[in-house]
Amino acid sequence: MKFITADCLFHVIFIFSLFISRLPLSFSTTEAIQPILNRLDSKRASPSVQESAAKAVLGRLLPTHFHSFGFKIVSKDVCGGQGCFLIENHNGSSQNGPEIIIKGTTAVEIASGFHWYIKYFCGAHVSWDKTGGVQLASVPKTGLLPRVKDGGVLVQRPVPWNYYQNVVTSSYSYVWWDWERWEKEIDWMALQGINLPLAFTGQEAIWKKVFTGLNITKGDLNDFFGGPAFLAWARMGNLHGWGGPLSENWLKEQLVLQKKILYRMLELGMTPVLPSFSGNVPAALKTIFPTANITRLGDWNTVEGDPRWCCTYLLNPSDPLFVEIGEAFIRMQIKEYGDVTDIYNCDTFNENSPPTNDPTYISSLGAAVYKAMSNGDKDAVWLMQGWLFYSESTFWKPPQMKALLHSVPVGKMIVLDLFADVKPIWATSSQFYGTPYVWCLLHNFGGNIEMYGTLDAISSGPVDARISKNSTMVGVGMCMEGIEQNPVVYELMSEMAFRKEKVQVLEWLKTYTHRRYGKSIQKILEAWAILYHTVYNCTDGIADHNTDFIAKFPDWDPSTNSGSHPSKLNNMHTYGRKIGTRRFSFKESSPDLPQAHLWYSTHEVVNALKLFLAAGDDLSRSLTYRYDLVDLTRQVLSKLANQVYLDAVKAFRRKDVKALNVHSQKFIQLIKDIDVLLASDDNFLLGTWLESAKMLAENPSETRQYEWNARTQVTMWFDTTATNQSKLHDYANKFWSGLLEGYYLPRASTYFNHLLKSLERNESFKMVEWRKQWISFSNKWQAGVELYPVRAKGDFLTIAKALFEKYLA
Repeated sequence: MKFITADCLFHVIFIFSLFISRLPLSFSTTEAIQPILNRLDSKRASPSVQESAAKAVLGRLLPTHFHSFGFKIVSKDVCGGQGCFLIENHNGSSQNGPEIIIKGTTAVEIASGFHWYIKYFCGAHVSWDKTGGVQLASVPKTGLLPRVKDGGVLVQRPVPWNYYQNVVTSSYSYVWWDWERWEKEIDWMALQGINLPLAFTGQEAIWKKVFTGLNITKGDLNDFFGGPAFLAWARMGNLHGWGGPLSENWLKEQLVLQKKILYRMLELGMTPVLPSFSGNVPAALKTIFPTANITRLGDWNTVEGDPRWCCTYLLNPSDPLFVEIGEAFIRMQIKEYGDVTDIYNCDTFNENSPPTNDPTYISSLGAAVYKAMSNGDKDAVWLMQGWLFYSESTFWKPPQMKALLHSVPVGKMIVLDLFADVKPIWATSSQFYGTPYVWCLLHNFGGNIEMYGTLDAISSGPVDARISKNSTMVGVGMCMEGIEQNPVVYELMSEMAFRKEKVQVLEWLKTYTHRRYGKSIQKILEAWAILYHTVYNCTDGIADHNTDFIAKFPDWDPSTNSGSHPSKLNNMHTYGRKIGTRRFSFKESSPDLPQAHLWYSTHEVVNALKLFLAAGDDLSRSLTYRYDLVDLTRQVLSKLANQVYLDAVKAFRRKDVKALNVHSQKFIQLIKDIDVLLASDDNFLLGTWLESAKMLAENPSETRQYEWNARTQVTMWFDTTATNQSKLHDYANKFWSGLLEGYYLPRASTYFNHLLKSLERNESFKMVEWRKQWISFSNKWQAGVELYPVRAKGDFLTIAKALFEKYLA
């Protein structure tokens, strides 16, 4: 952040332009993407439309100050050719005009400038509603807004793009959203500076039009599309039919919603990223086109390879039909939405390696994928996830990587370095062999709400990548599988879109906590210093996915000496893990016992919780504090429950009935107590997830289907047999009130009852019998219709204090 006088503003920018060689992009990379940037600029809405859109964001967030801010679109020339925002004092009478003027190259920049101002000059905070919402009480009344120093503030983007979303976020987080919720999200995106978001909603309606033109019937599509909560994986060719079919109501309403989403993104100057054809086709296409090069894929995580939803069909990019279908899909989107973008996502090779590693053949496949896009949109740019280069590194050696990356014209491909916060590919691939890429944070899997982060990597990684020799970095991005968790991680990552230098995290956290809670309290600062060095400093290289035993109960026979290990999931769904050092502060665990991911001292985090609780009297009315306290208490108790579970297993192995009973009852009581804690905050309720699903239904049949989808995704996820759980069970686990007592508790109780019976009867543990009973219960629960609360109950602070005294004092 730089403070300059108004008189010196243009002089400073002129001097800045003299040092253009120090900009983050290499000259060759700048040359490659400049035509894209120029073309996208030409597609943007008019300045007046964008200014009005930014003003509307202000009106929804802070309506009392609608006339306190003036917004104006300016040319990139004002910003040295880059995107930027400028914050200035209004020089006229504040009685009749705005107090603060914010200028930006797009409406997104204006919204970002407004957000920057209320953060750093007014101490305000904007978070997702489900992570505590906004804290705006610190914004002074109209007429009293703080003046900016020395006449103005100029903040420039170091890289052009700020990307947002993962291809599965649409299912884990957005699936049940209506326009009201989407409008809030797009506002949040604008405030965070996001200008390159995925826009995947409603694509099944487009696919229906395309495939109907190829004589694919409604019945064929019912078998092809997945249910609402599983569409992401149907789109990727992992499964078909699971949770479906899709009703005409769903197709129609989602298409209407997509058009609203796109219109608002365009108003704000964003560039939406639309889907393209990856080769995933209905089974019937093989019959209609018997000579087409269509292969059936292998099983993806079904229990027994059930053909009703496994083993989808892939049209080879080398087949002329691939280009025909891909072109038709792009053209149909343009017909429905207009010419709204040139950037399209495609991940044909993320799960399905080519049949040969011959670079010439790989290059031809890549060229065909791009041709399908460019035939539909001559200016198309291919946006591709780069995870395959790590997950299938045995296949994608340098010759194969180069063949794919260089199979399209220079500047026509952008790679997402999807997991750069933990496993960066840019550093080991010669910057993707000259291909522009986006440095991305992945962070979250399955929409779990585990407290976890890598703040040091976030605060320095994008800077290191951008200033590295021959850098081809053109953006930063957030690619989490699910949102609405760990707000501190996303607050910092969003700022890296505007940071040229590394952030000193501990200092940044002091201002963050002040903004988040509306005041500075020493105990909170001390607590966050602990959390920074523990929970938010994971350096073991393990791709975090919550494996706490309450939410992901081990499926194993504890009388054996083989610990439970998470299912080996497909790389399109989860991302590899490696063994790292784990530190247990409650007790050490035997190496043959199940291992939940733990990367920090639990003793230190208990101290952080104690400090948090001590600040309760000062912050009890703060919704952001309520969320953080409930989340932190849940985090601590869930780690304690992991140890209690292991104590129960050890007692079972010693054949100590009394100890097994004591520890198992403590585990069950922890589930009950955590459920009560979660019930004290609206943001940790199963009921809101289920009700949002049912709200989209048009008739009783849809209501049952949508609720089954919602219940199944967060529990079993995929198919089962009578004696085998889904391979993906608990992948999308959630610590939600209602889910703990209604689902996780019966599972644990049933399991421990079987353990106790086996000791009392001196019999071996009947694993199959337990599975039969549990899976039968789960199937009934998934199909259930019992109601769960949608409003919080109980005093969160009183409950948290009582639980601390009960378990941790």
